[in-house]
Amino acid sequence: MHKISVLLADDHTVVRQGLRALLAVQEDIEVVGEAENGRQAVQLVRKLHPKVVLLDIAMPVLNGLEASRQIREASPSTKILILSSYQDDTYVRQLMEVGVSGYLVKQTAANDLINAIREVKKGNTFFSPEIARRLRDLYRWASAGGQPRRPRASGLTARETEVLQLIAEGRANKQVAAELGISAKTVEKHRQSVMNKLGLHDIASLTRHAIAEGIIENPAASRPLHEADNPQ
Repeated sequence: MHKISVLLADDHTVVRQGLRALLAVQEDIEVVGEAENGRQAVQLVRKLHPKVVLLDIAMPVLNGLEASRQIREASPSTKILILSSYQDDTYVRQLMEVGVSGYLVKQTAANDLINAIREVKKGNTFFSPEIARRLRDLYRWASAGGQPRRPRASGLTARETEVLQLIAEGRANKQVAAELGISAKTVEKHRQSVMNKLGLHDIASLTRHAIAEGIIENPAASRPLHEADNPQ
């Protein structure tokens, strides 16, 4: 039997441990790796080429949306299954545009998650009922001539979005340069380009923008209850 290789990508150790324990008892599923941030997820996909990636949206270093874009480019055959607490229409729409195969909320029943992995591996899609309703509403609205709000960050390149996230997370230019493998001078050029495109003039404004657009989590926002006891 060829098992379905799965990569787990979530920045909370407790969540990854729970998912691994759940999937370990499935005869046709094998967890081949774990990632604690979006960049690591992309790197592991390039190395392992798993059949399915279970991916959270709100992750450090590289958020789930940008990670999904890069995973699709790096390994088109890998299916992306979003497993997140976030249900915002903007997230849902953007992820559908990227080409994810499914979207489940973290309150999803274990059996539904297992079925979702099997279905997306076959090339099908799988959505939690809440997400399916949102997709239907978005489709009806678009069909009626509605124009969904485009995120202000949509004019940024992939590299600029990466730089924006790292800066908004509090990293200095040298740290961003080391993370991305580019020079500090190049980071500064990207940062200036981001500011020019967004019409912003300081780091505080960039950070507020990143929070508003879901590029990083709002540090003041409370965690879901099931994540509150995470020891990290």
